[in-house]
Amino acid sequence: MGSILQFVLIIIAINITYVTLTTIRFILMIKGMRVYASLLSVLEVFIYIMGLSIILDNLDSYWNIAAYCCGYGVGVYLGSRIEERLALGYIMAQVIVECEYQGLAGELRDAGFGVTSWLGEGKTGPRMVMMVLAKRNRQKELLNRIDSLCSNAFVIFEEPKNFRGGFWAKKVLH
Repeated sequence: MGSILQFVLIIIAINITYVTLTTIRFILMIKGMRVYASLLSVLEVFIYIMGLSIILDNLDSYWNIAAYCCGYGVGVYLGSRIEERLALGYIMAQVIVECEYQGLAGELRDAGFGVTSWLGEGKTGPRMVMMVLAKRNRQKELLNRIDSLCSNAFVIFEEPKNFRGGFWAKKVLH
């Protein structure tokens, strides 16, 4: 029984590794990091072929198939958690506040965020609208700053794939 359990654990480990790498490679491709994605794919395919050959040679056990399925699920989860920690790329936050919080744009600029602001019109009166550009790994910091200065701000996050121009673009792209 010990060798069966060991074999099941090997299958799970191989699939967790393969699917984690697949998830990270996919995210790297989306972020435009083609070279890193290509290099990672070499390792990913090697692990995939090794794992698949082990599974195809041992389809006689439901435990092996279950191990493959479980490893796949855990790999997707682990890959997404790793990407979340890496926080690759940038975010664009649209922030809308009541006009009495006009100092918010300056506070965010002082903290190193790129901010463009203008006056808008809301249902109940004028609003300050801001587009804030930041590295994704600073998203929580940005939200905490906004909340501390204006807890009722309306905030929408998006992920721009490409951008150019502006005084901050040179700083961001390097």
